[in-house]
Amino acid sequence: MALLTAGLLSAPAMAKTSIKVLVNDRPITSYDIAQRAGLIRLTTRVGGSTARRQATEELINDELKLLEASRRGVSVSKAEVDAAFATLASRVKLSPKKLSGVLRQSGVNPETLRDRLRAEIAWGQIIRGRFQAEVRIEEADVIAALQRDNDKDAEKSMEYRLQSVIFVVPAKASSGQKSKRKGEAQRFRSKVSSCDQAATLAKQFREVVVMPTQLRLESELPDNLRKAVAKTAVGKLTAPESSQNGYEMIAVCDKREIASDAAARAEVEDELRNKEGQQLSRRYLRELRRKALIDYR
Repeated sequence: MALLTAGLLSAPAMAKTSIKVLVNDRPITSYDIAQRAGLIRLTTRVGGSTARRQATEELINDELKLLEASRRGVSVSKAEVDAAFATLASRVKLSPKKLSGVLRQSGVNPETLRDRLRAEIAWGQIIRGRFQAEVRIEEADVIAALQRDNDKDAEKSMEYRLQSVIFVVPAKASSGQKSKRKGEAQRFRSKVSSCDQAATLAKQFREVVVMPTQLRLESELPDNLRKAVAKTAVGKLTAPESSQNGYEMIAVCDKREIASDAAARAEVEDELRNKEGQQLSRRYLRELRRKALIDYR
């Protein structure tokens, strides 16, 4: 996605649009293919006829995914697509508005990316449901994987007891209200020296939610949170961060280094789940393509 900022030349406008593929009677047009090919050129080094072939197959797959989602009653809201679009924009250090502008300057309608995200979100929901019903990670598989990588057995890991503290902010709060609320969270943070004190002190502030403590291995935490927690002393809180419900801080109630294979096991289980999930996705999509009526024009 870093190539999005490279200022690539705009793709020529389509002089004429025609149906190129029918997927169960749903059309994919030359315009659709040109737009998706333009997006592929921006996000990979693939171009020319290769990009058009890849775009065509992606669009066929997306149609099948969305048709299957509809059949299973899976729907994707505009808010979910907007959130995914914003996340993607943040990864390339752009706002959603600026990302849309970059796409347009390169001849790609932002809805092309949104359509791709919509299909991915729907497919992810389908795969998660089917994965939970069909896939089991066996203990024997985990042990075998650990034995193949003896280095994992010797790893040490930090184990944390964490507690989330949320200063709730109304959805329609003004910037001034948000700023005031963040200041309250910072004052709260400066006064806390233990998790027990945090629960007591929270009662002195309005609309503060203190969640139950949870044990977490460092390998289970997102990168940004893992770094913040590692730098936070026991009894203290991470800096307030804007979240869906307000300003959230994480209290570090305890931390200890453990010498066991727990971190390695968690990593291996994640690897096995990802592998099985990818295989399930490929098999499922092949099954849908085999049953579909795909008419190339």
